[in-house]
Amino acid sequence: MNIPENLKYTEDHEWLRVEDDNIAYIGITEHAQKELGDVVYIECETEEEELGQGEAFGTIEAVKTVSDMYMPVSGKVLEFNEELDETPETINEDPYEQGWIIKIEVKDPSQLEELMSAEQYQNHISE
Repeated sequence: MNIPENLKYTEDHEWLRVEDDNIAYIGITEHAQKELGDVVYIECETEEEELGQGEAFGTIEAVKTVSDMYMPVSGKVLEFNEELDETPETINEDPYEQGWIIKIEVKDPSQLEELMSAEQYQNHISE
């Protein structure tokens, strides 16, 4: 299973990649997309909203189920990956690069320390 070392992870199977100036990208892990099955729709109506850590920022619908997606850290939702409107299956094909879901401005960088490393996430999904 692909678990990139440069990302941070949550127990709910979201990943977070920090870019410059407290800008971060969020998506779901390869493990999560395999559990969900074929992704058919992403809903994110939180653009321009400030959300707290653990708050739902959207939902992901697969053939099997619909699941909420949660903020790994507090921040402002800057952008939704609009390519997912046309091709939600990108999350199944490339969950860590083209399949990012939202771009945020991180409000409290200290919360990044609460997230799991790749090794910790690997242990989490192996339990």
